[in-house]
Amino acid sequence: MKARSEALALLAGGGAADFAFRIAQVALPLVVLRETGSVAATGLVGGAAGIPVLLSPWWARKARQWVDSGPRLAVVAAVSAAALALVPAAAMLGLLTPELLVISGLLLGCGDALSTPGRSALLADTGDRWGDGRAVVLLTWQDGLRRIGMMVGPVVGALAVAANLTNGLLWVEAATVLAAGLLACTVRAERAPEGVATPSIRASLEGRREVLYGWIVRGTGCVTWFAFTLGLSVIGEERGRPGIYLASGMTGYGVGSVIGTAISLAVVRRIRPVPLASIAWTGMGLCWIGMGLWTTPAVVAVMGALSGLTVVLGIAAISVIITRSSAGAERRTLLSGQSVVVSASSSAGMLAGGPIIAAVGAEHTLVGAGLLTALVAVLVLVRCETAGYVRDRDHHVGRAA
Repeated sequence: MKARSEALALLAGGGAADFAFRIAQVALPLVVLRETGSVAATGLVGGAAGIPVLLSPWWARKARQWVDSGPRLAVVAAVSAAALALVPAAAMLGLLTPELLVISGLLLGCGDALSTPGRSALLADTGDRWGDGRAVVLLTWQDGLRRIGMMVGPVVGALAVAANLTNGLLWVEAATVLAAGLLACTVRAERAPEGVATPSIRASLEGRREVLYGWIVRGTGCVTWFAFTLGLSVIGEERGRPGIYLASGMTGYGVGSVIGTAISLAVVRRIRPVPLASIAWTGMGLCWIGMGLWTTPAVVAVMGALSGLTVVLGIAAISVIITRSSAGAERRTLLSGQSVVVSASSSAGMLAGGPIIAAVGAEHTLVGAGLLTALVAVLVLVRCETAGYVRDRDHHVGRAA
């Protein structure tokens, strides 16, 4: 019963914090754009947040091991909440500047680099105490709550923005993150044995080329993600319908991702993981192109749903690669490495996204991002198939010899 209550506390806190993030995601670019008047500044918080995450394989390798209990997770959550509150506080005082946005992003990135893998690890450990197979179930529920937040959160955010509660959404997010940390305080520590070395991400990739292929296609999709979020936010603001286009796209994406989650297990059993991941992100790239060419709320919603479905299948494919090829400490390291790839590449895209959109326009950015994503995915598919052919040929030649 204790493990069950701890698991529910972690799930409830994480789900609430993610839901608040989805709501505030609609508001943040608008607050920055209105306060600074700069499209280029809209991605500064997300971009700066990627720097600590990008460097986390070095500075956070031991720090991640420190986040091994609910109280320590709450400390990290308090830092993240302070970073989130900095933006609406500065906006309220008329002091919002690009420098403050960067500071907020850096603090938030430090918190994310520790809390994201820390919460997942605690949830899995709690599941092990609860019973056999519960760890996988809990992690699946965690992802399911995230998908529901993607589907519902943008609608709530758009309604709140329409009601002139834009700044208030950022305060709600900060308070929810803090509450999620406090809710986890009952979770007990899972101390690692003394003297156990943590393998590096690079060492864990040795002999696992398919994991690297999966990270390449997923990382590219994360880099170009800014075209979807920032691009649709800017389009809505420029067309006098703030929040509507992003809400349409994110709601469609959430619906598609929920459908994708329901069918992912059946699909990954029938299609090899790397080809499936490549096909998935090729589909996402084509959806970005469609949004850029036919930019209406209805088209954005449909394309968002298709992209959500394909991306979930791609993520499931990469998870299959990791879980089948690793176990124990190496599996934990690979999952942490994947978190670094996702966060760092997303933040890199957000950092460059504002200036790119300002230079070429949001619609053209969507088309270019889609072309790049699809091209990389196809190249990875060709490389993987070529390598597979060479391995098969060498195998048969060796047997004949």
